[in-house]
Amino acid sequence: MHRFSVRVYYEDTDMAGIVYHANYLKYIERARSDWVREQGLDQAQMREDGIVFVVRRIECDYLLPAKFDDMLEIRTTVKSMTGVRLIMSQEVMRGEEVVFRAEVTAVCATTEGAPARLPEKLRRRVH
Repeated sequence: MHRFSVRVYYEDTDMAGIVYHANYLKYIERARSDWVREQGLDQAQMREDGIVFVVRRIECDYLLPAKFDDMLEIRTTVKSMTGVRLIMSQEVMRGEEVVFRAEVTAVCATTEGAPARLPEKLRRRVH
């Protein structure tokens, strides 16, 4: 399981003082990018090589409100992987409380949008 911490800043909140719903997607994106880096992949180099990760699907549940100055931890786990698809479970935690949960399907594609295989380095590390 990969862990990534983020603090809620004033700019992350809405008029009610809670995290604006779209910002959870930013938090989990940062956590996935950090996970990719931890796997030894350089996404800038991948792009130069003509391969990128694309989010194909996100299913999410907003469970509890996070508020200004909360310290959150995003926990990322790989649920499954095929040659081109990666399904990840992500939870945004405040202490031991789950405030947001998502299942994210990401695929590899060429910079022109055609399907591409996940990098072998990633497939070896995850399987």
